[in-house]
Amino acid sequence: MFFADVAHAMGAAGQQAQGGPMGALGSFLPLILMFAIFYFLLIRPQQKKAKEHKAMLDAIQRGDRVLTAGGIYGRVTAVDGDELTVELAEGLQVKVERSFVSNLANPAKKQEKKDK
Repeated sequence: MFFADVAHAMGAAGQQAQGGPMGALGSFLPLILMFAIFYFLLIRPQQKKAKEHKAMLDAIQRGDRVLTAGGIYGRVTAVDGDELTVELAEGLQVKVERSFVSNLANPAKKQEKKDK
C-alpha cells in the first residue's frame, strides 16, 4: 500500500514539473535573456570599436601624427602596405607595422584640414 502512494505522488509531481508546452521554453528563457544582455552590452560594442579602429588604420596616410601601441608619438613619413615609416624626431625614423598604431595623435586637427 505504501508503494502505491509513493508512485501516485511521483506521477503527479512529474506531470506538474513538465508544465505543458511552455516548460522547455520557460527553462531556457533566462539563458536566452542572459545571452542577449551579453551581446548588447559587451560583444556588439567591442565589434563596433574594432571596426572603427580598422577603418582608422586603413585611412592612415603620409603626414599623420600617430601614437603607437608602445606609447611613442611620431609623424608618418612613408606608407608601404602594412609598413609605416614614422619620424620620431628630426632625422630619426623607424619602421612600424600598421597594426601597432593605436590611435591618431590629433584627429581633431586632421578633421579641420578636411573641412578647409
